[in-house]
Amino acid sequence: MEVDYKKIKVIGFDADDTLWVNETYFRETEERFATLLENYETKNKVDQELFKMEIKNLDLYGYGIKGFVLSMIESALDLSQNKIPQETLVEILDLGKKMISQPVELLDGVKETLKTLSDKGYRLIVLTKGDLLDQERKLEKSGLSSYFHHVEVLSDKKESNYKNLLEHLEIDVDEFLMVGNSIKSDVIPLVNLGAKAVHIPFHTTWVHETVSAKEEQESDYLKLNSIKELIPLFN
Repeated sequence: MEVDYKKIKVIGFDADDTLWVNETYFRETEERFATLLENYETKNKVDQELFKMEIKNLDLYGYGIKGFVLSMIESALDLSQNKIPQETLVEILDLGKKMISQPVELLDGVKETLKTLSDKGYRLIVLTKGDLLDQERKLEKSGLSSYFHHVEVLSDKKESNYKNLLEHLEIDVDEFLMVGNSIKSDVIPLVNLGAKAVHIPFHTTWVHETVSAKEEQESDYLKLNSIKELIPLFN
């Protein structure tokens, strides 16, 4: 798809699974959680009930590891009919602490791409969702802070969230490009606002972030295999 990016002055980047690895750790923790509850339910049932609990709790806890841990604890209590041993609850808490303490693993080409675009004079910003403290920690550990003019941790990524933020930062939608791994969160809302969007898939996607084939086809965006493929677009 041929798209004219000559008007673009500001490029927004999602963080988790666009700049660094994130969802992999959630999937690994879900596996360990199911093992801890194998005396109460099958793995499939545990996975299903945990997902339902996460969705039910989104309005209370938002996105991120802390809300995920609270949902695991609540699911464990429900599935065990409140018989889960204290030692197992401690193990669940430890799973969450391990996730938070994971090293930040940058995806291939991220630093090179950000440096190139920054050197070319583009204003780069981070637009992500999740827990504020966790995202600040990851950004600091990533070594990428110097490339960004602004970092925003959103409670959600709906059209209204983007619209309010772009207005607050005085960014014209015609001059804005969003880059991310989620069609639901990083592409469709921006396209609907009139901005441009680039989708760079990650090999693992949370079920909540998936969209139908019809929704994918109806959105006008560019799909790339790697963040490095952004560079030729702005030569």
